Amino acid sequence: MDTVEEEKSPPPSPKLPDYQHFLPPPQITFSNEMQSKYDSDHDSVVSSRRPSAIIAALRRPSQAIALSAAQAVMNQRRYFLGLFQNQSERSILGKEDFDQKDEKLKRYNRKLGDESLTIIISALYAKLLVVLGMAFPITEIISQDVKPFFYQGFYLYLYLGSIAFVSYMYATYVKENTVQQIINTYKKGNKPGFIEKHKSHPVRYGSFYLRLGAIAFGIGSMVYSGLEFGRYFELKNNIECDSNVLQAITPATRMALTLVQVQFIFLNSKDFELNRHRTIARFGLMHMIATNLCEWLNVLVEETKHEIIHLGNHTLDHTNASMTKKYCQEGDIMGSLVTNASPFLFPCTIEYSLICAVILFEMWKKVKTVKIKNKQNKELGKSATSGHKDEKFTQYFNFPPYINNPTNSNHFTIDCSNAHRGLFAGIMVIVLTIISLIMFFVLAKKGGTSESKKVAEFEVSIVELILYIITTIVVVVAMFQMRALKYDRKIGVEGQVGIGLDNTLLVVAQTGMFIYCMFSIIGCYFSMDNSPSAELLAEIFSFIQTCLQTMFVLDGWWRKCRNMNQAKNKPGRELITFLIVANMAMWIINTLEKNRAEFRQTHLDFFGDWAWTIITHISMPLAIFYRFHSTICLFEIWKSAYKIKACQRNPFFSII
Repeated sequence: MDTVEEEKSPPPSPKLPDYQHFLPPPQITFSNEMQSKYDSDHDSVVSSRRPSAIIAALRRPSQAIALSAAQAVMNQRRYFLGLFQNQSERSILGKEDFDQKDEKLKRYNRKLGDESLTIIISALYAKLLVVLGMAFPITEIISQDVKPFFYQGFYLYLYLGSIAFVSYMYATYVKENTVQQIINTYKKGNKPGFIEKHKSHPVRYGSFYLRLGAIAFGIGSMVYSGLEFGRYFELKNNIECDSNVLQAITPATRMALTLVQVQFIFLNSKDFELNRHRTIARFGLMHMIATNLCEWLNVLVEETKHEIIHLGNHTLDHTNASMTKKYCQEGDIMGSLVTNASPFLFPCTIEYSLICAVILFEMWKKVKTVKIKNKQNKELGKSATSGHKDEKFTQYFNFPPYINNPTNSNHFTIDCSNAHRGLFAGIMVIVLTIISLIMFFVLAKKGGTSESKKVAEFEVSIVELILYIITTIVVVVAMFQMRALKYDRKIGVEGQVGIGLDNTLLVVAQTGMFIYCMFSIIGCYFSMDNSPSAELLAEIFSFIQTCLQTMFVLDGWWRKCRNMNQAKNKPGRELITFLIVANMAMWIINTLEKNRAEFRQTHLDFFGDWAWTIITHISMPLAIFYRFHSTICLFEIWKSAYKIKACQRNPFFSII
């Protein structure tokens, strides 16, 4: 058996220094048998030692000290052996190899630092552009000494820069695709050693209906820009109006940018590989984000200015009268057309800019940094190439839940079961909304009396109150019915970590609803002597319904059926169908009736023309987009929450 002996140390000498008067460490001696075993394999010795012997040794203080000292000696031996091994490796590989490794590490760290610097600078660049885009239009309105449209060159720079970035990405894509086609033609098939270009899985930002709505909003934005382009040719013949050729070039460039941006984001974004041009992609995407935000602010300020001028023509306010003299907005044909159509078209520009800015920001976040090259990447590449055929098959064919035959993925099928009653109830809501619209436009026509306008506002408030009360009850009942479904939330859905792109847009748009509801509640409360109580109740229930519906969408987005019984009964689907149609009705009301500041005459009197017009034009476009996007999100829940996935391992699971 191995033994560890402790030699007696001599007594301390009185002539030694003070720090040596303490007990010196015990001197360790090893037997020949123990020394040979430690030299061979220390781990085997430790494992072979009986626990009873170790415990018995630890009970004696001298033996415990000896064991700890022995362990320290062995750790020291391992350290020196490691040093000798590193030195031998250095001698084998040579100094040049180690210098090359250090140089590669320094180069990699330098790349990481450069990329983090480009991220910071691109974000600061976008922030600077947004601040300038907000400062220029506001300065033009506040100061009477500034000529109108002096900042058109700045917006021209934004539009041309965005078009140049998209053109560059198209050029690189065409170049790479052409080179790849030449290589494929030269190789003539898959020969040994030929590496085919790997096609990454396409990333879609937002649902299909969001992209479809964004294209529709882009068309409305192009119509708005076209009307501004035509108005220039009418204003340049008027001597009293200050016109500039940039007033025609800027809207035309904006139309071209809208068309190019729709193509870039929603149609062919999957074809561009932004990671190959990381620095240019980061600055270009941030430039496009700033362009959309500046366009949002510009349209917001312009339409606020137009409505203040319109109100100034009907009032005797000195500020409005001076602004009317500065700007020549009215004309025989194009001027009046822009004035009448802009309340319906400028929300399209704001909603389109909002969607594009959020999607471009998601694309900017997806631009990756430098990858670490290691053995795992090779293994991942092998697995990716091996699964490439399976991906092609699964992309082309989709297997329905209960049918064994494959169907083409281009076929679009919708199961409309358990939805007819909600649809018929929603049709009744649409009919009620159309009747209220007809009554509103008849009673609130130009030249009508103030009493008829008050009746029109009261009639709209009653219809809104009925809608909000019914939809609030429906949302609460639907929340309780869908609580039985499984909450299946997956991280990283739709290219991001969090609540998802569609839900992010919904939460951002809800800010407009909050702003409009809060200011309307305050205005109605302090103007109750001149306004009916129905307006106050309508705004309160609008706020409550908005909060509950957003909670319902954020929760129901991740709900899935647990079993076949839920897939058959579809709890809550009738109510979701009704909410889809009801939100369409509320979107129509906000778009056609409440988008003007003069809709609430009592609020104009309470807040003032300037303040209430600014509040309306900031909040109402977001409120309109909230109703539109709520319809999209509810339809996505209606379509996907009641499906059973075809990739279940056991398709014949229990019904209960």
